[in-house]
Amino acid sequence: MSVPVQLPGGMPVNTFLRDYWQKKPLVIRQAFTDFASPVSAEELAGLACEPAVESRIVVEEENGHPWQLHNGPFSTERFTSPPAGNWTLLVQGLDHWAPDVADLLDHFRFVPNWRLDDIMASYAPPGGSVGPHYDQYDVFLLQAEGHRRWQFGGACDELSPRVEGTPLRILKDWEPDEEVVLAPGDMLYLPPAIGHHGIAEDHCITLSVGFRAPTVDDVLTGFTDYLCTETDVSAHLQDPELTRPENPGLIGKEVLQQLHRLLQERLSDSRQLALWFGQFSTSPKNTDIVVPAEPPASVDDMMTALSGDGTVRWNEGSRFAYTELDNQTALFVDGERYLLIGDACELAPLLCGTSRPDMRHLRRLCEDPALAELMTVLYNQGSVYFE
Repeated sequence: MSVPVQLPGGMPVNTFLRDYWQKKPLVIRQAFTDFASPVSAEELAGLACEPAVESRIVVEEENGHPWQLHNGPFSTERFTSPPAGNWTLLVQGLDHWAPDVADLLDHFRFVPNWRLDDIMASYAPPGGSVGPHYDQYDVFLLQAEGHRRWQFGGACDELSPRVEGTPLRILKDWEPDEEVVLAPGDMLYLPPAIGHHGIAEDHCITLSVGFRAPTVDDVLTGFTDYLCTETDVSAHLQDPELTRPENPGLIGKEVLQQLHRLLQERLSDSRQLALWFGQFSTSPKNTDIVVPAEPPASVDDMMTALSGDGTVRWNEGSRFAYTELDNQTALFVDGERYLLIGDACELAPLLCGTSRPDMRHLRRLCEDPALAELMTVLYNQGSVYFE
């Protein structure tokens, strides 16, 4: 699958990126025609009972307190006797557990892999919602089942008034700009920091395609921690040209200049930055699903499997990316890096372009014993499997 040139629904990707991405909301009617939910409310409830699945229930009012939050895993009795009043079940990372849901992500790969996060499912009976709020990331809200009324609009920030007495960041006295009702197959795009409130009109399921946006803190602490483990940082600061200070309490400009030069030298290493970010951005969100193969395969096993009718696909919880260096290509899979040279570099874009790489091309590349061994490593660590 090549990079999509159109959004679901038909808008050219370049038009969307130019006019809407991180700029303003967009309602897309019938983004997916004749859409049927790939998951039922009962299946979501079952997943919410699993310890490895991140799940939450939001209750609009409970024991006199507004917008209360309960974290899973839940007991089955929780769903045979659901909360009184309006409530919502949220199941995070649904794509990690349901291949049909994971396939939806391929429609959104006009944004780089490292920016895609996961798909969250939201089930609510009539009246259920998670309250008016805003997110710090982009999101596509795809209606999968039933109908949900969305109110949205207005930029929000940390100073926006919030409801007290709740662990959630619920907006207070918020006034929307627009209101729409989404039916199955309809989709709403919202940029970061736009207030929104979705209320179930009937029993409904909404799929939220979320995107990642690292904070400055993530970048600064992540890269500097990486440098401290991947490069030699044992040398001490030296000052052989030290002169007598006028005041021993003064930190002189020359000291600050030395520190500035040191930091600039280390932080400007573009190769180390690329290697760190590739590993950082592909670290799996759920380590309970990316698990080693049992029993592990040999290279001969891999070659036999590649010659068969099966199709290689990513583990639903895996992340793939690559970057081109001076004379190498760095492939990143689930937080690990693999440096490729020469003709072997072809493997990186092939594996990263789609969750199901072209098998004919993959077989040809794996005629190289080193690449056959690499594919065996990826299989054994759980990053790929055969359908």
